[in-house]
Amino acid sequence: MMRSNALVRSVARTATVLTAAFALAVTVAPLAGTAQAHEAVTGSLSFSGEPGEYISGGQSYAYTPETTEMFDISGPTSESAVGATVVTPEGERWALSMSAPYGQKLVAGTTYSNARSWPEAQPEDPQLQFSVTDRYCESGVGSFTVSHIAYGPHGYIREVDATFERYCSGSTLPVRGELHARMSEPPAELAIGVQLDTTGAVATRTGEITVGGTATCNKPARISINVSAYQTQKRTTATGSHEGLIVVCEPGAPVPWTTSFPSNIDPTASFQPGAAVLRGLAVADDHDYPVSVSAFQSTDITLVRS
Repeated sequence: MMRSNALVRSVARTATVLTAAFALAVTVAPLAGTAQAHEAVTGSLSFSGEPGEYISGGQSYAYTPETTEMFDISGPTSESAVGATVVTPEGERWALSMSAPYGQKLVAGTTYSNARSWPEAQPEDPQLQFSVTDRYCESGVGSFTVSHIAYGPHGYIREVDATFERYCSGSTLPVRGELHARMSEPPAELAIGVQLDTTGAVATRTGEITVGGTATCNKPARISINVSAYQTQKRTTATGSHEGLIVVCEPGAPVPWTTSFPSNIDPTASFQPGAAVLRGLAVADDHDYPVSVSAFQSTDITLVRS
């Protein structure tokens, strides 16, 4: 069956990040780094169990991105684990997670034996979990082999080939399977910039200054800018700031911004026309990766009477 309409895929995709994070945080927890999920372009998840095996129900299954509502591959920034979340047209949600022992990265060409489930697993144990919507084993043992794995930025999984075998809760009947997936090219990493104007205005009655600048980005971002200024005077120093100025940035052209504030650190001092120092710190979350980026600038500025 081909995928259904875009609305169904959108709803499914919203759920997958939570599911992938849950699978990697609960069945593999604790992990260093934040789990992130991306849709596979090509690949397959196939598995089978002998009659009486609990998770598979003794059946054989094979899923691909083209025949499912969702086929997502997930992993933490630490490159220590890989997970797959597959949602069928009938609404069944299969979740697979494989993790190296605590503090280690997954290594291609390695077989991880004596893999257990969290919280039963010890830090030195690899971890393995495989479940479906209504069938889950809190304990069990198994093994998995990562024959190939390739990464992009921040743990983005580009390619993975692995096999696994798991025995549920003391059973002698295993479920065996294979995971193969190829992802799209990883998105560009977010880069932002902040530029400060070298001239500002000061209202001599209130001592409030108005300063500005521009922000840049290489992809859409919501940038938070903290602006501060100080001015050394004969007997004192005027110092003020404005935190959390939000700039909605689109790539292609610098986005202008302005803000106004008085000398709010030392209320006995006021800004005056003349030389001062302006500083700007910009921070934004990269919506494609679980990281934040920042940019900083400090410049001399001339305050003129408004």
